[in-house]
Amino acid sequence: MGQYRGNPAAIRGLVREDAVHRDLYLDPEVFALEMEELWAKTWIYAGHASQVPNPGDYYTCTIGAEPVVMVRHTDGSVRVLRNRCAHKGTKVVAATCGNVGRFFRCPYHAWSYRTDGTLAAVPLRGGYDGTGFATSEAVRGMVPVNTVDYRGFVFAKLSDEGPGFHEYFGPSLSSIDYMVERSPSGEMAVAGGVLRYMHDCNWKLFVENLNDTMHPMAAHASSAGTAKTLWADKPADAPKPMAIEQLVPFAQGYDFFDKMGVRVLPNGHSWSGVHFSIHSSYGAVPEYEAAMIAAYGEEKAKDVLGTVRHNTVYYPSLTIKGAIQTIRVARPLAADRTLIESWSFRLKDAPPLLFRRNVTYTRLINSPMSVVGHDDLQCYRLIQEGLAAGGNEWISLHRDYQPQEAAQGDITANGTSEISMRNQYRAWAKFMTLGVP
Repeated sequence: MGQYRGNPAAIRGLVREDAVHRDLYLDPEVFALEMEELWAKTWIYAGHASQVPNPGDYYTCTIGAEPVVMVRHTDGSVRVLRNRCAHKGTKVVAATCGNVGRFFRCPYHAWSYRTDGTLAAVPLRGGYDGTGFATSEAVRGMVPVNTVDYRGFVFAKLSDEGPGFHEYFGPSLSSIDYMVERSPSGEMAVAGGVLRYMHDCNWKLFVENLNDTMHPMAAHASSAGTAKTLWADKPADAPKPMAIEQLVPFAQGYDFFDKMGVRVLPNGHSWSGVHFSIHSSYGAVPEYEAAMIAAYGEEKAKDVLGTVRHNTVYYPSLTIKGAIQTIRVARPLAADRTLIESWSFRLKDAPPLLFRRNVTYTRLINSPMSVVGHDDLQCYRLIQEGLAAGGNEWISLHRDYQPQEAAQGDITANGTSEISMRNQYRAWAKFMTLGVP
């Protein structure tokens, strides 16, 4: 046993109100405990219901360190099951996605399970008569996980401990509402495949960065800054190519990002772009706006289209950009290794231009071929390597710190504050020691 397992005081000691200890990013024992505690007792994004449209459709992923399968049950509901045979522990579903029909079948000994996880059949079952099998753990089948389908976004919680779904997310769910309601018919679906991007860093560095608005001016000077320079001599009313429209806002100054604003909520959630964001100046699409007004009325359409939040963080696993219908998902693999997934969505009954805008943004900013994402990744790597240096074991989160903020919970602050990071680490300490005095 290391210094942290079974020692809640040591875990809490890693988080101060205005700083965190480097072991949060470096220590393998801390990472293992995160998977067992934080990632098990909070609601983690599993996938979107549109990925499993028909009964028997499934999609596999991980929640923390555990393999799970999201499946459309025969009654039409979406379930999340632990991807483990109740017999020898074999991973029942190896493929990423597909259709299983009415039953999952273990590839090792052919035990089969219904799409709600219940045990359906065992070969030569008579061999278990009188053995105690009928009351054993094995008859539980593929154990279901607590699951909520919120407007197509499927979240799961491995543990029975921890808050309920609405208690956990609270007002942050409004970002999903706004995203879905950008469809004139209130429906959207995953479109195309997924871009997976390996990060040689701790997962928390990625999640912190989402609402860190002090870095773009420095980190993205060579990418977005170059695009801004290339466009600088064009007339103000010149139509912008989509790439320029999306890259240039990253090169705005500190004042722009400070005035954007950030809102933090209990349990680590937040969004930047309270007042406006880097998506605010995208070109109008008149036929789309007309369709939205016809569907929702002028007042609501104006509200939906005018809400252009930058990043909403559903701590700890998901971030969404509702204004351009894209999400990123963090899948932690080790203390210094994280897989980031970028997914695109198509709005039903919306012009094709909106999906093209989505795909262009994802490729430019959030993909393995991105010119902006590589700026961030280089910084993450440098942090991961630099924290090995001695002399200072703490990471400063002092910017705009106010002692009363911890008690307030729901706060709107200036956009360049580090309050969103402090808020995440308060949640981290809470769920890492949940129920422990």
